[in-house]
Amino acid sequence: QLVESGGGLVQSGGSLRLSCTASGFKLDYYAIGWFRQAPGKEREGVLCIDIADEITRYDHSVYGRFTISRDNAKNTAYLQMNSLKPEDTAVYYCAADYGPSCSGYEWDQDYWGQGTQVTVSS
Repeated sequence: QLVESGGGLVQSGGSLRLSCTASGFKLDYYAIGWFRQAPGKEREGVLCIDIADEITRYDHSVYGRFTISRDNAKNTAYLQMNSLKPEDTAVYYCAADYGPSCSGYEWDQDYWGQGTQVTVSS
């Protein structure tokens, strides 16, 4: 399973770091994606990191603000979010896709976390 942590309430311009820790399997062999679902909207991909640490950005609004990384020794992936905006408010999910490459498709993901709420106040 995957467990996210690090969400919360932050003021506009602030930062948060989300963590995604796997148990029961090794993240080494999985591409890790972060998705988010804003109120009233569908879930969408944000960033993904593959097993070679290549990054795919699905949401261009996070360019220069969000960074994805992974630490296979800790079986954990991270989403560093800086310069947060109210429009970043959403439930954030991490997902693991077995294989070398990133996929932004929800149906390709093998594991999902339970989600963590991020709220950015103006």
